[in-house]
Amino acid sequence: MKRFAIFLTVVLAITCSVQGQTTEDSVKATINRMFEGMKNADTNLLKSAFTDDPILQTIATNKKKQVHIKSDKYKDFVKFIGQQKVGEADERIEFETIRIDGPLAMAWTPYQFYYKGKFRHCGVNSFQLVRLEDGWKIQYLIDTRRKDCSNN
Repeated sequence: MKRFAIFLTVVLAITCSVQGQTTEDSVKATINRMFEGMKNADTNLLKSAFTDDPILQTIATNKKKQVHIKSDKYKDFVKFIGQQKVGEADERIEFETIRIDGPLAMAWTPYQFYYKGKFRHCGVNSFQLVRLEDGWKIQYLIDTRRKDCSNN
């Protein structure tokens, strides 16, 4: 009986570990799908990563160093991506932090954005995702944008 209890504990530990990894991987896959859609100018792939009514915002500073928040319309973002040629909108990210609580996930991804092969800006994306019946979807994306990547 003791061996069975040890075996069951090991199986449960492995199962929990694999499920956690799979969930984190599926969050990453959703975010990567968005960037793949951007890079390939594939609006269907891009839209598959989002909820029906996501919020897109950017934190920016003006010349006086005043911080303001700019909201973008999702349909305008999709339209812009659809007008690009393959490879023109290339955002390169790193997954720094992912946190998950049931159907809610957040991801923190530093990035560098290249447009038509030239560096444009860098910053950090903060994603809020929701796990729906058809998988993880991006509900909220806010980012910072700056020209100098050396200071955070």
